[in-house]
Amino acid sequence: MTSSEQAEYVTTVDGVLQITIATSADGTSMDFAGINAGTAALHALGSDVGAVLLRGTGANFCAGGDVRGFAAAQDRSAHIHGLATDLHEFVRALDAATVPVVAAVQGWAAGAGMSLVCLADIALGGPGTKLRPAYPGIGLSPDGGMSWTLPRVVGRARAHEILLTDAVLDADEAVRLGVLSRLVPDAEIAAEAQRLARTLAAGPRSTHASIKSLLRQSQSATLSDQLDSERDGIAAAASSAAGREGVDAFVAKRKPDYAGLA
Repeated sequence: MTSSEQAEYVTTVDGVLQITIATSADGTSMDFAGINAGTAALHALGSDVGAVLLRGTGANFCAGGDVRGFAAAQDRSAHIHGLATDLHEFVRALDAATVPVVAAVQGWAAGAGMSLVCLADIALGGPGTKLRPAYPGIGLSPDGGMSWTLPRVVGRARAHEILLTDAVLDADEAVRLGVLSRLVPDAEIAAEAQRLARTLAAGPRSTHASIKSLLRQSQSATLSDQLDSERDGIAAAASSAAGREGVDAFVAKRKPDYAGLA
């Protein structure tokens, strides 16, 4: 992929790495040019990036895999194996990102699109947003990490029901379950997600990295171990550039300026 082609899918604006995972082409199915460009950008994540924004530029966030492409493949198993391999490299890179990940979830998030929503730190939707695993409907099993993330988001019993019955989650239910963080008017999803991502990118990046690390660790840590990690983390933060700026700004009754601070 040339740099100009990659720029169609990956851009950095105001400290936000924007990755387009689906377009209006092919019915807003997952666009692997965007997925692969996103993986490369995440691996090369530099100090100029303080947040990641996942988006679709069509009517839907992502309608899932290109099922017509599945059907047309000479060797369907090999074809889907290759796609899943590429998707999972993206998922691993996204999960490893120390900066906040925001998803702008307009319209449908189905199949692997829903998997990516479950990976976001903050997912914004609207009243018209709907999510669906979509795998049983075409006789396939989950990918994109959904069998791992969904139980951790909604609980084991609800995850089993959603996946096995191929349930459609409307916006209100998705917020209640914690799959979506909150709702905004449908017409404002993209703008609000960009505003939020820019705000996060301007914040204390070392604090965000610590929060994400602590939350990830808490999935398997004991409370006692987590308390030790929190103690060590906040102590280290106190002498960091961001920690000093935040405390000094509070005492001086001014807004902290985290630009360029680790």
